[in-house]
Amino acid sequence: MDRRSSLSEAQRVLAVGLFERGLGPGAAARQLMVARDPVKMLYQRWRIWGRGALLTRPTKRSYSFEFKLAVVERFLAGEPITALAAEYELSSPQLVKAWVRVYRREGADGLRAKPKGRPRKAPDGPDVAAEPESELARLRRENERLRAENAYLGKLRALRQQQRR
Repeated sequence: MDRRSSLSEAQRVLAVGLFERGLGPGAAARQLMVARDPVKMLYQRWRIWGRGALLTRPTKRSYSFEFKLAVVERFLAGEPITALAAEYELSSPQLVKAWVRVYRREGADGLRAKPKGRPRKAPDGPDVAAEPESELARLRRENERLRAENAYLGKLRALRQQQRR
């Protein structure tokens, strides 16, 4: 069970007990006096995993592009989302919904794994891969840098002179 859930551990256990007695998510939420959505999500997981829905999975699983595409195509062909989640042993039907949403928005390539982390910083200055810098441009850039360095050192020298007075 997700530790970010708004339901406490005791409420989740009571809700699963109510599901086992035949109550649906709405009736269980009313009886526990809690919000309906988290109980509904717990109910969906309970229909797949039974009492195993109360367990916390220690690691986050990752799925291949081919696996996601197969699940999405079967869902779009008309198979029930809970049956797919149970057959493929997914943690929740919400995972299939998210994959379908990405598939509809971005196509099949949206299901491919994205690179992790922040993209690499582009090198300073013009595009290095475009063409090598000419000798004249390199000398002009160096000249500009030396002028800026000279101006900085001049200001520093003036400040030191001012402090001595």
